[in-house]
Amino acid sequence: MRVALFVTCLNDALYPATGVATVRLLERLGVAVDFPAGQTCCGQPQFNTGYRRETEPLVRRTVRAFDGYEYVVTPSGSCAAMVRGHYGRFGAEAAELGPRTYELSEFLVDVLGVTDVGAYFPHRVTYHPSCHGLRLLGLGERPRRLLQAVKGLDLVELPGAEECCGFGGTFAVKNPDVSVAMGADKVRNAVATGAEVLCGADSSCLMHLGGMLSRQAEPLRALHLAEILASTENEPWEKESGR
Repeated sequence: MRVALFVTCLNDALYPATGVATVRLLERLGVAVDFPAGQTCCGQPQFNTGYRRETEPLVRRTVRAFDGYEYVVTPSGSCAAMVRGHYGRFGAEAAELGPRTYELSEFLVDVLGVTDVGAYFPHRVTYHPSCHGLRLLGLGERPRRLLQAVKGLDLVELPGAEECCGFGGTFAVKNPDVSVAMGADKVRNAVATGAEVLCGADSSCLMHLGGMLSRQAEPLRALHLAEILASTENEPWEKESGR
């Protein structure tokens, strides 16, 4: 099987390790991964802010970049939700990309049919389900099932898990006080679990929460689901990525 990696602009610019981990994980499972160089931003920030005219060229470019691929896989629920939920507003050609686009956890569980990916991560972990994945994609228990199958991992419940972390893309810029207050609630709940790692499937939420954890000098660290699933006993991800 061959897929196209939709790495997202946030990962490309700020968190490339997440993209590397996604490729490593998929290749370990026997999936050939292409990286179409024509991809850029999917247009989500512009669309959510109401700039439809500025969004359209990005939508067209994304559609061209992934033309011909049966599966497009992304380690981002929010970007997958943009393509699947809103590209139909930009015509039939754009709408056709939606059903071929999968967030990483649903691709692993629904398409490959696996929950045990052979990962090893001996740490106490709590999971934050981002709003786009939870509410728009309906990822449900897929990420948790993947984490529960990781050897050595102790998964603990996050109080108020379904509450928004407060990032919301441009919401955090336009409403910083509200955003920080919501993030503080999420961080407080995460720290209270005694976990070493706060895991999520969206780098944007992890950027927001990880920044707050760093400023508070908390030992809890934010880490993408792909990076945990990429780790094995023989090739521990932390050793290779330095995270």
